[in-house]
Amino acid sequence: MGKGITASSLGLLLKLRGYSVTIQKFDPYINVDPGTMNPFQHGEVYVTDDGAETDLDLGHYERFLDVDMSRANNTTTGQVYNEVITKERRGDFLGATVQVIPHITDEIKRRMRFLGESGKYDIVITEIGGTVGDIESLPFIEAMRQIMLESGRKNAISIHVTLVPYISSAGEMKTKPTQHSVKNLLELGIQPNILVCRSEEKLPREIREKIALFTNVKTEAVISAYDCSTIYEVPLVLHEQELDRIVLDRLKLPDITIKLDGWKEFVDKVIHAEEKVRIAVCGKYIDNKDAYKSISEAFIHAGAENDLKVETEFISSEEIEEKGAEPLLKDYDGLLIPGGFGERGIEGKIKAIQYAREKKIPFFGICLGLQCAVIEFARNVCGIKSANSQEFRSRSPYNVIHIMPDQAKVKVKGATMRLGAYPCIIKKKTKAYEAYKKQKISERHRHRYEVNNKFRTVLEKHGMIFSGLSPDESLVEMIEIEDHPWFVGCQFHPELKSRATKAHPLFREFVKAAFNYSREKK
Repeated sequence: MGKGITASSLGLLLKLRGYSVTIQKFDPYINVDPGTMNPFQHGEVYVTDDGAETDLDLGHYERFLDVDMSRANNTTTGQVYNEVITKERRGDFLGATVQVIPHITDEIKRRMRFLGESGKYDIVITEIGGTVGDIESLPFIEAMRQIMLESGRKNAISIHVTLVPYISSAGEMKTKPTQHSVKNLLELGIQPNILVCRSEEKLPREIREKIALFTNVKTEAVISAYDCSTIYEVPLVLHEQELDRIVLDRLKLPDITIKLDGWKEFVDKVIHAEEKVRIAVCGKYIDNKDAYKSISEAFIHAGAENDLKVETEFISSEEIEEKGAEPLLKDYDGLLIPGGFGERGIEGKIKAIQYAREKKIPFFGICLGLQCAVIEFARNVCGIKSANSQEFRSRSPYNVIHIMPDQAKVKVKGATMRLGAYPCIIKKKTKAYEAYKKQKISERHRHRYEVNNKFRTVLEKHGMIFSGLSPDESLVEMIEIEDHPWFVGCQFHPELKSRATKAHPLFREFVKAAFNYSREKK
């Protein structure tokens, strides 16, 4: 439906009017966090600076607003119940019968209010996941009803994102789904103040008037959120219909002049870039592109900064295992190997890296991508033919990648990896330093395995450069190789810190290198 994009777009518009804004997501699934959920089902796990594994919508929030989120910005049913049960076991309820109302809803309300009560924000946007009518969403909607009642009309409003499908065979838009979802909301005690209607085409005025009549919402507050050429155009579409002004009016806040020029310039570059580069992303979760959502968006940001359109193609690493690298990669200007877990498809990634290294194609390895690059280099340059990772060959003496010492005894999988932002020291006169233009950086991590320090000497001897290390030099954070136009790997996830109008330095330089390579090919 695009609730996350709607929330992000509204947040951006309010921020550009000078308000301090944050967004929080409430997810109805019972998992405590998405950290152990299958990427095929859930998509990307977005990691914040403070090490929270969160819903991918937080990535949209950060990319649009250019602000850092935290674990306080994402709550799941699992977290709520876990907290309430812990309190009950501790005796906090003094033997009372623990119920959904008030105990579960009270905990949800506490979390909904937490950011607002911090004093840091003028406006808090709360997105509730799922669909009206979902059983698992009911406690969140009831908590929302209570908060709206307690806060009063000037301090809380309800925005309902709803579907207006177009039936091509009949040649008309259907308003019934919206009428029924609003009816369901009314039965739960919530009258939406604003409707954001998702549709393929722009809603004509007569459709908006019809929806307004049947839902008890003013026509001007029925917003048409039609399909755009890029998600970054959505704020402009919503602003054109004055969604941000309507929100401020409902909240009795001053209508401060908006500053949209920078965003319009960015969107213009995204839509109208004439030159292009083609990047292959070789991964194992390609059936669900949301598993690499932040990478896809980081390429859009980097393309805009380089006045280019980046065309990304997701290629299965298992297919490269079967067919070889050259038939699948020869037409691309760059190769990115993303993060992941497990042995499936690893040899395909290693073949792809070897091809990029030998053919001088710009290469970028992220997390597992760095680890695969080290394995490939150890095998084919250093002559360590059995080189591997402890993740895949637990007892081999040639594991150039091994488990981090503090991870070796970890049994519980959830939220126990090396998570969140850690500092890194960049070596001067490297591609990394050229990108960052500074020596000390901070990037977000999500991994258990690292470069085995026992092999650092032999790797360096054969031309591998450790261009980024932890401050105590015990952990390899970035690698490069000599005699290559752009071959960079990082143990962290730079895509998590890329912003719409502030591309990540590594993605920006990788795209630039890919464009230079494309011109040299011609």
